[in-house]
Amino acid sequence: MSAVQSYPIQLVAEIVQGQFFGFGHHIITSLSIDSRSLQLPEESLFFALVGKRHNGHSYIKDLYQRGVRAFVVSEQEAIQLDNYPEAAFICVEDSLVALQKLAENHRMNFSYPVIAITGSNGKTIVKEWLYQLLNESYSIVRSPKSYNSQVGVPLSVWNMNKEADLAIFEAGISQVGEMQKLANIIRPSFGIFTHLGEAHRENFANEEQKLDEKLKLFASCQSIAYCADQANVHESITRLYGAQKELISWARNQKVDLQVVSVQTNKNQTLVRARYKNKEREVSFPFTDKASIENAITCWLCLLNLAVADQTIRKAFLQLEPIAMRLEIKEGTGNCTLINDYYNSDLGSLEIALDLMNQQQKEKSKTLILSDIFQSGYTNAQLYQAIAKLLQQKKITRLIGIGEGISSQAKRFTCPASFYRSTEVFLADLNRNQFKNETILIKGARNFHFERISNALQYKAHQTVLEVNLNAMVHNLNYFRSLLRPSTKMVVMVKAFSYGSGSSEIANLLQYHRVDYLAVAIADEGVELRNSGINIPIMVMNPEPHSFDTMIEYHLEPEIYNHAICLEFEKALKRNGVKGYPIHIKLDTGMHRLGFVQQDIELLLQRIVNNDHFLIASVFSHLAGADEELHDEFTAQQIELFTQWSEQIRTQFPYPIIRHVLNSAGIERFPQAQFEMVRLGIGLYGVSSLHQRELMNVSSLKTTISQIKEISKECTVGYGRKGRLKSDTRIGVIPIGYADGFNRRLGNGLGKVLVNGQFAPVVGNVCMDMSMIDLTNINAKEGDSVLIFGDHYPVTQLAEQLGTIPYEILTTISRRVKRIYFQE
Repeated sequence: MSAVQSYPIQLVAEIVQGQFFGFGHHIITSLSIDSRSLQLPEESLFFALVGKRHNGHSYIKDLYQRGVRAFVVSEQEAIQLDNYPEAAFICVEDSLVALQKLAENHRMNFSYPVIAITGSNGKTIVKEWLYQLLNESYSIVRSPKSYNSQVGVPLSVWNMNKEADLAIFEAGISQVGEMQKLANIIRPSFGIFTHLGEAHRENFANEEQKLDEKLKLFASCQSIAYCADQANVHESITRLYGAQKELISWARNQKVDLQVVSVQTNKNQTLVRARYKNKEREVSFPFTDKASIENAITCWLCLLNLAVADQTIRKAFLQLEPIAMRLEIKEGTGNCTLINDYYNSDLGSLEIALDLMNQQQKEKSKTLILSDIFQSGYTNAQLYQAIAKLLQQKKITRLIGIGEGISSQAKRFTCPASFYRSTEVFLADLNRNQFKNETILIKGARNFHFERISNALQYKAHQTVLEVNLNAMVHNLNYFRSLLRPSTKMVVMVKAFSYGSGSSEIANLLQYHRVDYLAVAIADEGVELRNSGINIPIMVMNPEPHSFDTMIEYHLEPEIYNHAICLEFEKALKRNGVKGYPIHIKLDTGMHRLGFVQQDIELLLQRIVNNDHFLIASVFSHLAGADEELHDEFTAQQIELFTQWSEQIRTQFPYPIIRHVLNSAGIERFPQAQFEMVRLGIGLYGVSSLHQRELMNVSSLKTTISQIKEISKECTVGYGRKGRLKSDTRIGVIPIGYADGFNRRLGNGLGKVLVNGQFAPVVGNVCMDMSMIDLTNINAKEGDSVLIFGDHYPVTQLAEQLGTIPYEILTTISRRVKRIYFQE
């Protein structure tokens, strides 16, 4: 495919200034930092990165078994040549620094132009649009998706090769000192600054410091492009670089290089007129939102600076495609899972989408529906040979290729495959019954209109949906992990349909991110997870004797909370001929729900000590008021009692027993009581009692306006004629009711929903399947989206209106509400 430069392993050791050990004849073409996504293991160099909550050295054994033979490590004890006789190790002080050094050295082999983009917002959009606009004129290397971090940038630069003649990279930072490292790696010749926003402001003394830090990226540039309408950006760039570099800018209200004269929006298109080098010019593009307009003008300025002809620019801008910043995961027909990524198609984004596909349910077969890939810079033979190799590496079960190009290369694919000349031909031939128990990735260029394929294959539910942001969930998981000691384990609560978010999808994500335990309420929930391919330990918090045989069959670990349950589970183990089965002892230190109290412990020990049917995996308790400061004294008492009682139990056994008492609020407020494990619940889903700003919203409940009616004030609305009007009213009907989880108490003005940025009160009683809202002063039409709760109207506020807690709202969302999962 591309002319990848190969490096002898000993040359890598010299470049990163490391000490070499082991077998010395490996040739490196690929870099890896994540054991979960691995290509060409025999040619890969794995960097064992160490962070607050991860240590890459832990995965060396697994990687060696999978064929990796070259490692960069910072822990001397990881070098075990007796255990890994064919391996090569490079020992350095810091594996991340070594990765950056290698990328910096690799960058020096190429002299073609490099564009670097930074700013608070718009980096990925500008990069991808420049790729679309310039791809016919250049062979371009660019950052995959939003690879712009201390790790992402060196991995991006590693992709530079001799066949390319232009590189486009983005760079992002979150604290002082980071940008200089990225600047040394990228060494750009042309810089673009997009926009200065609020992100990561807390890590800088002031806005000026943050801006100056970002601008360090441009030290090697000959030219810098930016919008001069942001006065502080214009001032800082001029101050730092005005005397030594070519500064090119655009603005609306100033005389600059590209002076915008007018911006006209019409339906789905924008026309921009501007003056550049004393000549009126114009460009149109298929976007109307403010951010897209600004990003498009920035791209226009860059193309003008590159002396691209006006006619070429106008044609290219009309063909601009939206950048899919997220992949959607939906329920399909025939127990299938659909992954929608049909707004762009190139090799880099295909690989990322395939990696997401491999996170899903492992036991399902994997089908890829793929369109032609345009403007790749390679011949069809080269392109589809590379794709065939990628599908083989990712273990794709079946390929459905759509388009003239991919169909012409059918012989290159080794997996079962079928090919169609167009989307229309495929849909005409479609038999939904041929898709059963599969994960289906739908990946295509925009002009193939693969949304029609998605609509044909998705499970048909009504228009009320719960969107679940998997990136936000991972962010929240990592936030709570950052509060823990490296040795502290974590059990994550996925009971009650994962707080309404969907059990198997969330459990798959958590398993992928290596949580230690999952916890469910009842055995049926655990069985569902096992059937979905979840293999990590699962605790059952409310076990019932009738399900014990099933629990043993599916290796679900029960909470043992009284003598009767303990006796019944022992009988079940004997009945099944099982010994050494893990159980979890629950102590009641003050919650006064389930659990052994102090006077029960002696009898409990008589039953479980020297009983070879049981293995005590953990002892735990539940805090009653960890989220409220007024109960801190009581919480401290609970923790003290738990320490004493758990120690009384642990000393009776020759093996270590895990202890856990902290819930989400406890993790934030009582870090001294982490013991060996903690339990993360509502915090994963974006709710905090202490640091709400640190968390991201995970779930958004949305519906649409089905119908709008003009109702006179003499009329009433809804059942019982409770919706009495004070004036003529514009009523909107939305397809959500109490059967969906929209609480009936929200009727008659107590509740409100968000429509086009404005709140619309609920009118009349909430019905089973529908509700009515007042749209009198809101610019809305039928089909517009309605937010019940989400990013701009948090579930915590809705809970306050109802006098309840977010748990209740999230867990009462009906299963008939379709869950849609998305991930960047």
